[in-house]
Amino acid sequence: MKVFRLSKKKYSKELSGKGASKSGNRWNSKGTEIIYSAESRALAMAEVAVHLTLATLPSDYVMIEIDIPDNIKIKEIKLKDLPDNWNNHPPNINTQKIGDEFIDSIDICVLKVPSAVVQGDYNYLINPYHKEFKKIKIFDVIDFPFDKRIFK
Repeated sequence: MKVFRLSKKKYSKELSGKGASKSGNRWNSKGTEIIYSAESRALAMAEVAVHLTLATLPSDYVMIEIDIPDNIKIKEIKLKDLPDNWNNHPPNINTQKIGDEFIDSIDICVLKVPSAVVQGDYNYLINPYHKEFKKIKIFDVIDFPFDKRIFK
């Protein structure tokens, strides 16, 4: 399976989860390393674009295509299993706890979660501590200039 991650070029050489651990996000608390990826290029862009303005638009982003082998088990979190306010901004502790427990358990390498930005689409969280993580590879890295019309 191919998943996608939009990142600054200087962070595109390896998958680590260190960036997510610096501040915490929807699916992880501060200090928990987790790798965020999306089911499509468009969703990867949307997940980043909601945090940007035309004034803060970076020029050094790349789209990272990641290969997750078909034999790696993926667990899915269903919408019905999430609290009513799971997609609030800023993120709440309940979704962060789900991601933190996913990383701490090391039972599953990849967790499929609903996108808070694009209803009906999914993100894939990758556990960099799972024994099968080494099978997940960066397949391609391509420059990704944002279309400025998105930010008008």
